[in-house]
Amino acid sequence: MVLNLFSDLEDEQHKNRKDKIGQSSIQYIKSASILTEAKGFMQAYDYTLNPYSGCSFGCNYCYAAFFARSSDERENWGNWLKVKENALQLLMKWRKKPLIDKTIYISSVTDPYQPIEKELELTRNILKELLDFHKPRLVIQTRSPYITRDIDLIKQFDVVQVNMTVTTDSEDVRKAFEPLCPSNKSRLKAIKEVTEAGIQTCITMTPLLPIQDAKKFTQELLDTGVKKFIVQPFHPEKGKFVASTREIALQQMKKMNWNNDKYLAVVEIFRKELPWLGEGKQGFAPI
Repeated sequence: MVLNLFSDLEDEQHKNRKDKIGQSSIQYIKSASILTEAKGFMQAYDYTLNPYSGCSFGCNYCYAAFFARSSDERENWGNWLKVKENALQLLMKWRKKPLIDKTIYISSVTDPYQPIEKELELTRNILKELLDFHKPRLVIQTRSPYITRDIDLIKQFDVVQVNMTVTTDSEDVRKAFEPLCPSNKSRLKAIKEVTEAGIQTCITMTPLLPIQDAKKFTQELLDTGVKKFIVQPFHPEKGKFVASTREIALQQMKKMNWNNDKYLAVVEIFRKELPWLGEGKQGFAPI
């Protein structure tokens, strides 16, 4: 009798899997592919890579909700997450055709460092695979301080940039629009650490939410040591608000009297004080 040790190990791993984290239910799925030919806003890249589908951060304005497969998933954005459990195996198939100098954006419709990543290390294993068998040009996009865990890997890539999303200087605003996300302070601290490790970095204020003190915020941005910044406006009438937070978010907009004129005034300060400021699609061009 031959024991299938690998099968037993997989069964044990499956038993220990979490089916919920925070407010998000978790599914483990087999994906058909892991690299997607970049289109639309990301068309300047060769590929986008999303280890997960959905996002437990569930920002109430997130454009990615529009890419959900069903109306139920769109309406419940932030309450579900799908783990592409075969993502690493799919990427391994590309060893026969190495991704040399290909531009890859990680990730376009999810966050590669959302809470479940701490346990699964799916993104970390993907980075290891890209580092060991390919030579891509990477842009890693997140709003999670947990990216500092992978500094040891990221700094080994020849061409790489880490983008940290920080949309406001106000915790009240963050809690209204991004109630399940890490604090602004923790994100700024994390991107400072990544920058100090010698990795190219960028702070993406996309979208720019209501700002409490533009000059003070500008100094906080500069204190991170980051030299590159991207900004774009927020259009509340186009936002994909989660039902439970829509009113809170809109009340915060009204409270801070946030409008296009206020946005332009803040951007003008950024232009004068920040080393490099890109706007919209142009700012997200591959490195």
